[in-house]
Amino acid sequence: MDPLVVAELAKCDDGVPFPAKPHHVHSTWAKTFVSRPDLYLQPETLPEIEKIAKLAHRCHRRITTTGCGHSPSSLTCTSSWLVNLDKYNRIISLDDKTGVVVMQSGIRLYDLCDELAKHGLAMPNLGSINEQSIAGAIATGTHGSSLRYGIMSENVLSLRITIADGTTRSCSPEDDPELFRAALLSLGALGIITEVTFQAVPEFNLKWRQVIDADSKMLHAWDDNLWTQAEYVRVWWYPHTRRAVVWSADPTDEPLVDPPSSYYGGTLGYYVYHNLLYVAQYVPRILPWIEWFIFGMEFGFSNGSATQAVQHSRKALLLNCLYSQYVNEWAIPLSKGPEALMRLSSWLNNLPPTDPDHVPHNIPFSAKGLWVHSPVEVRVTDSSPANPKARRPNTRPYLDPTVETEPTLYINATLYRPYHHDPPSRARYYEAFEWLMRELGGRPHWAKNFETTGTDIEKMYGSELQHWRQVRNRVDPDGMFVGPWHRRYVLGDGKRLPYEEIDIGSTRVSDTAVHFRGAVPTGP
Repeated sequence: MDPLVVAELAKCDDGVPFPAKPHHVHSTWAKTFVSRPDLYLQPETLPEIEKIAKLAHRCHRRITTTGCGHSPSSLTCTSSWLVNLDKYNRIISLDDKTGVVVMQSGIRLYDLCDELAKHGLAMPNLGSINEQSIAGAIATGTHGSSLRYGIMSENVLSLRITIADGTTRSCSPEDDPELFRAALLSLGALGIITEVTFQAVPEFNLKWRQVIDADSKMLHAWDDNLWTQAEYVRVWWYPHTRRAVVWSADPTDEPLVDPPSSYYGGTLGYYVYHNLLYVAQYVPRILPWIEWFIFGMEFGFSNGSATQAVQHSRKALLLNCLYSQYVNEWAIPLSKGPEALMRLSSWLNNLPPTDPDHVPHNIPFSAKGLWVHSPVEVRVTDSSPANPKARRPNTRPYLDPTVETEPTLYINATLYRPYHHDPPSRARYYEAFEWLMRELGGRPHWAKNFETTGTDIEKMYGSELQHWRQVRNRVDPDGMFVGPWHRRYVLGDGKRLPYEEIDIGSTRVSDTAVHFRGAVPTGP
């Protein structure tokens, strides 16, 4: 341990543990980034968290907070102090009648759902996975797929956050609403969220049905009942075969029924797909055939093939992410969805004007020889005034990427990394995809792999980003919670902050990962 840290610890006579260990290697879930923090800390109590913040300030260290590391970006990478809250994960209080639950911020969503179920409660909505901590899900704008809900943080009633001076502050729509709006989607740059008060709902089961068909059928239903046919709806789009799976679910009192199983749907299918993706690294032109075969085996080769089941909501709403991957997801107005998918299809498939699905894509990049992975995940939320929760004052995060005037469509362009190797299509595909999303008024999902510049993000968020920066500077004026990712995307071109971590030479390890290397300079 650094002699300065040892000396500062010696001055402490508070009896509060300092749960630190060196030589930790941190990586994202997808193994896209790795870093070696100077210290790895797993506090179990609030006094320990406050002590970490105070010591970091005295020792001129940056603090980064991580949970499961599911974001495939460098957001959670640091060479300074990395705080993991997996041991700070208790339910503090739970009211069976009101559904209000107060929890420590490190609790993983799967544990939270299990605890709620013991009391006949559930989360109203979930994203595709449940490995995140509640704090991480809130801090990056996690969402599900339903026109009845906005992003997950709309159900947060209040927060407590430990800031750079080592004190812990409470905030809510009524108590310090500016801090509340900034902390609801903080990107880890304000402090350490330590406590979350959340509104749960009565436990429910979902009867779901998924149907695979031509994507034209899905697009034709867009303005009819595609997104209103059930409480929860999501789409997986297969661009090369021009098909789509529409998954819809409603609460039900019917008994549980497991989805049908097959010899292919488990381990066999997992490894067949993974190895075919690896072969496609060298022969990418086989990807359309892989798409046809793999998802025909899973969902059916005939259009109209359907599957259904009845499951607990905490299980039905989840998705198996399968392999290491890049994910580039954007939020655009729902009304622009058909245009987005049809233009992307025309570009990816080089559709001629004689094709009935052809539209002018106007994407200024060539798709010649480009083949991509699938599916493209398509989901919806609604943070417009049509959602009663969105009408409550001081509840919209400053950095909420959703559309304020109509429902929001999320389009997620996933590229798998078979055996942790980067796909050859990534740079060209994402360049064109992001160009199209920007033209349609989109904003990137904060936790994903986007390359859009900080200048573009300034234009997207305008005064809301300025408000967020003002609050951030108020609670962390020295930049003890910010690093290169924040500088690149949300901090602008201002002067470097005294405790801000900078990149001192991150390096790519072949095509498998980026080794992040940072430092907190002591000079100006």
